[in-house]
Amino acid sequence: MITSLSNPRMVEIRKLLDAKHRKQSGLFLAEGLKAVGQALDSQADLKTVVYADSELISGYGREVLDAFRQKNNVEIIEVSAEVFNSLARKDKPQGIAAVIRQQWVELQNLSTARSGIFVAVDSIQNPGNLGTIMRTCDAVGASGLILLNNSTDPYDPVSVKASMGSVFTVPLVKSDSAKFLDWAKTNSLPIIGTSDKAQQSCFTFDYPDPCLILMGSEREGLPTTLISAAADMVSIPMEGTADSLNISVATGIILYQTYLSHKGKN
Repeated sequence: MITSLSNPRMVEIRKLLDAKHRKQSGLFLAEGLKAVGQALDSQADLKTVVYADSELISGYGREVLDAFRQKNNVEIIEVSAEVFNSLARKDKPQGIAAVIRQQWVELQNLSTARSGIFVAVDSIQNPGNLGTIMRTCDAVGASGLILLNNSTDPYDPVSVKASMGSVFTVPLVKSDSAKFLDWAKTNSLPIIGTSDKAQQSCFTFDYPDPCLILMGSEREGLPTTLISAAADMVSIPMEGTADSLNISVATGIILYQTYLSHKGKN
């Protein structure tokens, strides 16, 4: 059992809490039963499992740990509660975490062969919002989530936690605007953009199948280059004094309208 906070292996794993080290290593840290269990079920590329026996009180957690013990290619490290807490972001740590290889899909390899919903978000900054969007993409069965330009890291611990395991199930893509627009045109994917100035209500729009839902950043919305490429623009009707919605809430509304529109056609 590792009991020292300065243990070199723990120091290296703690570096994954930093975006720079995640980018350099291509790894990330997932903490908690939901995330680690989903990683196991999704056959993610797990490298190391860290657990604290005194904190791992769930029967399901014990089952997950036993499943990892059956794998020859996964390093398993037991640590003290104090050491585990140095890795944890949860208020009540569940005693298990895993170092996992990031999984990105190249834009040109994102399958457009079937009907479905594709989602692109431009320059999203809040990792919690991004994690919630991943969770909603999973819920509606989205075929891919494309992160445009300077979007935040979906493998940030806050984003991983907010995704509730969906970081392992939603195809993730990084792209700039030019490559994204070329890809959408090549694959004949109609882009449905969003803006509070759009005249078309998202609740009455007939969403094509397949289609690509395009969301702007929290502060700036969509730039004109992306708006001009959209086949249609929709807005979310609002009353009262609020002039905007949280980006994850707005994306959820649009995605479920798209989902219900597609279901109505089947």
